[in-house]
Amino acid sequence: MYKAHIVLAHGAGQGMESDFMQECKRLFEINAIKCTLFNFDYMAIAEETGKRRPPDRLPKLIQCFEAQLPHDKDLPLFVGGKSMGGRVATHILQDSDAIAAICLGYPFHPPGKPEKTRTEHLSQIKKSILVLQGERDPFGKPAEICGYELPGNIQVEYVKDGEHSFKTTKASGLSWQDNMQQAITGAVRFIDKVMG
Repeated sequence: MYKAHIVLAHGAGQGMESDFMQECKRLFEINAIKCTLFNFDYMAIAEETGKRRPPDRLPKLIQCFEAQLPHDKDLPLFVGGKSMGGRVATHILQDSDAIAAICLGYPFHPPGKPEKTRTEHLSQIKKSILVLQGERDPFGKPAEICGYELPGNIQVEYVKDGEHSFKTTKASGLSWQDNMQQAITGAVRFIDKVMG
């Protein structure tokens, strides 16, 4: 029996079949959270044709994500995603039936361009957001994120020694699976807390 449902979107470069997305689904479902994955339209076309394509513009991504949301209200609904998918989830959260969002590696800025932040819309969101961010993520490191003065409804947890996909260094003594486990355990704890 599931206690909640999360609709999870992929990042810009890999679709729902990626190891990262499949591991998220597996770990959420072990924890009694139904996890729906989907491909954005551009990714579906890329997989059909075998040719890489750039992501669609944000309005089209938003429209595609909204179309994936379930109409039945059986389970408390959460939205989220990896990187770009998480960013799109934050854009649909406020006006959707979802009660909160979970971002796995939020793209706070493009790598090497810390001045180009993608945080402006976050202050308009009143619902809870959990960001799970690798300590070595080039899209937003802990020292930078501390300076963003994010609103109180946005909680950031760091995945030890992880990069953008939570992969680790040998020196850390942790495996990628360890970090995925840590991230999804944090996500499940957040879901339980939001549901009260």
